[in-house]
Amino acid sequence: MLIRRLQDREIFNALDNTIIREILNPKHESQSLVLSYSLAHATLKPKEKSLPHKFFEASEVYYILKGTGLMHIDDETAEVVPGDTIYIPPQAVQWIENIGSNDLEFLCIVDPAWQPNAEELV
Repeated sequence: MLIRRLQDREIFNALDNTIIREILNPKHESQSLVLSYSLAHATLKPKEKSLPHKFFEASEVYYILKGTGLMHIDDETAEVVPGDTIYIPPQAVQWIENIGSNDLEFLCIVDPAWQPNAEELV
């Protein structure tokens, strides 16, 4: 059994300017995990936004936990709220803005699993 507590996970700033806690990533684990994807928790402070970026081969899914955001994928934009799930295809230019007065928190699933060299700023 493997249980991860969010508060125990290391915090780092991602390439796109979000605050990340990696929860599961088979590429970064000491024990073998049979997963093709990675799972992370992301936070954006009020009025902040992630930087436009894209994944070369990976798709990504966001699940909004808290706050209100404005999601941008290529030439589309939509407001997102808790309970929303967003699919981001490979090669799509994406960024998200926190348009609320509280933290915007969301889960990120990247498949195949996230690696630093798998994405670039645009």
